Order: sequence, then structure tokens, then C-alpha cells
Amino acid sequence: MSRWAWAEVDLGAIEHNVRTVCATVAPSAVWAVVKADGYGHGATPAARAALRGGATGLCVALVQEGVALRRDGIGAPILVLSEQPPEELAHAVRHRLTCTVYSVAQVEALGAVVRTLGAAPLGVHVKLDTGMHRVGAAPDSLSSVVAAIDAADGVRISGIFTHLAMADEPEDEFTSRQLDRFVEALAGVDDDGGDVDTALIVHAANSAGALAHPQARWSMVRAGISIYGLSPGPGVDHLTTALRPALSLHARVGHVQRVSAGERISYGLRHTFASDTNVATIPIGYADGVPRRWSSVGGEVLIHGRRHPIVGVVTMDQIMADVGDHDVAIGDAVVLIGTQGDETIAATDWANRLGTIGYEIVCGISKRVERRYT
Repeated sequence: MSRWAWAEVDLGAIEHNVRTVCATVAPSAVWAVVKADGYGHGATPAARAALRGGATGLCVALVQEGVALRRDGIGAPILVLSEQPPEELAHAVRHRLTCTVYSVAQVEALGAVVRTLGAAPLGVHVKLDTGMHRVGAAPDSLSSVVAAIDAADGVRISGIFTHLAMADEPEDEFTSRQLDRFVEALAGVDDDGGDVDTALIVHAANSAGALAHPQARWSMVRAGISIYGLSPGPGVDHLTTALRPALSLHARVGHVQRVSAGERISYGLRHTFASDTNVATIPIGYADGVPRRWSSVGGEVLIHGRRHPIVGVVTMDQIMADVGDHDVAIGDAVVLIGTQGDETIAATDWANRLGTIGYEIVCGISKRVERRYT
């Protein structure tokens, strides 16, 4: 069964985007970030496309996400990007996920799980907080975390990384300061006799870092939003022209009615029609990822290659578009994100009008919306 609202995901575009990033950052490797269900594109199809495109590893946010990829038959390295609850660690060990650590307590908990399960030593990446202050070991505690790994039975260090807070604004000096702190911390661990050597995977660059900051590439980069064909931010738009958006959002007209001048529409009756017009109702709403206030910031849809404004408050399951006197019928194709004829509405267009970022738009398309892969 299907409904008259769906998203199309171009897996060839994901492959192309990964190849493009690989060519840009070579000889650094690319690990594709497929957390949040592949940024709304579908984690397993996106992961497979990314690996076909040249990615050599994957990144997720949750143990559950990594386990789902393993159960779908994906054998590539999978890095879980933050420390996880103790009850999740056995699953991570059983499915050979690479865990992130930044506390002695997490190192010791992982070691205990590995010993209990009788598993082979587990590789971990140490995350360093160089100024974003979200998660990570402080520079002055990095040596103690590395020492705990050296002392742990069943845990070995296989990588060290940090995360950049301002990479999408290349003119800001904060990225350079973060990278300097990262280099200093690595040198400090070496000076203390820690097990940091050239065999480790060292990484700092997200999509913006990979594209705009060559000095941040090291062993590999973590490419997230870029592999889905969206820019990490306006400051690096000029570096993303070769990328192709992978996701488009579609529907069909479910109802058409004629309304008179002065009539109002939707909850709260906040929109009043200035003249007689036709209204097309489209079966997709805020439960599907169309923000409730989309009409109030100038949201539009494409029907027959023309732009039509959304009118009235977006409801849970439906939106309404003012199609004027144009000939629109039940079943006609509607594009909410994507191209129809000579017109295009991009996820970044939504983001700009809503005061957010493209990441939130594509991640917000709900599971109710079927993904169709091409």
C-alpha cells in the first residue's frame, strides 16, 4: 500500500557526491555519516550507496543505528560518534562497532563488557573537546583517557578525533584555533608516553571542514550533509556546486474546490481570500515533516511547473494551495522539494524561510512518508 505523499531518493546522487568528496579530500579517506536514518534518506540504502561511491567507513550517533546496519549485512567499519549508555555497550561489542570514548569510566565499562563476553579487543576512538563544548575529553584529561585505554584489557585505541564548531564559516578564526589545540593535545599525549602513533585514524573534518579546510583532513573526513547533496552552510555554498541533492518530496492533489472572495481557510481561519479562486488540498502535513507555520513564511508547492502558495495553517495530514484559475485536478503531481518543469524548490529554500538549516528539513521528513529509491 502507498499514499499520495512520498519522497524520492536518488542513490546515484549519493554515490556521485561521495565520489566528489573523495576526489576533493584525497588522499584522506571518507567515512559517510548515516545517522538519523541517513539524514532522512534511509540509513541502509544511503550507506550502501556511499560505500559504492568510495567511502571506507560509516558513522552513526546511536548503537541502535549501527546494529541496524549490521543486521542489514553491512560489514564496513562503523563509528558511534559519542559515548553510549552502559546497557548499550554489549550490543556495540557483539556487532563490532567502533565506540567513541572520552572518559575513564566509559573505557573501564567497555573493557568489562569485552571481558564478560570473551570478545576480541575492541577498537575505540577518543574524542577531544577543542572548543565546541558539547562532548569530548578536555585537552588536559586526554592523557588520562589514553592511559586508561593502555591499561584496559580488551580495549585498544584505534583513532583520535575532534569536531569543528565553525567550519561552515571559513573566515572565522575559531577553526584554526581548534585545530591548533588538537595538534597540541596529540603532541602532549606523545610527550607523556601515551599510545598515539601514525597508525591511528586521526580526524577532525565534518563536511564543511572537508571542503573548506584542507589542514583538517588528516587520515579521514566525516562527510555528512554533503553526501546528500546539501550545503553545510552559506559560507561554503561555492564549494558545493558539484553536489547533487538526493532527496525530493512529492504528493498528489487530493481535492479541489472553488472558494469565494472573503472566505477564510484552515484552523484559526487566518487566511482570507482576496478574490474567487481554486484551492487544492494535498495529503501531507506537519506529521509528515511540513512545518505548521510553513504557509506563514511564504511556503509554496509546484503543480504543472508553476509555483502556488500554501494558504492557511498547515494541518497534521494536509496542506492547501491557492492555485488561482489554473486547471488543477485530483491526482495531479505536486512537488514540495525538488524540480518540476523549469522551477525548483530546494530544501535550503525551506530552511532559509523558516530560519533553520537544510539538515533539519530533510531529517524532519517523517517515517509516514514512503521513501522510493532510484
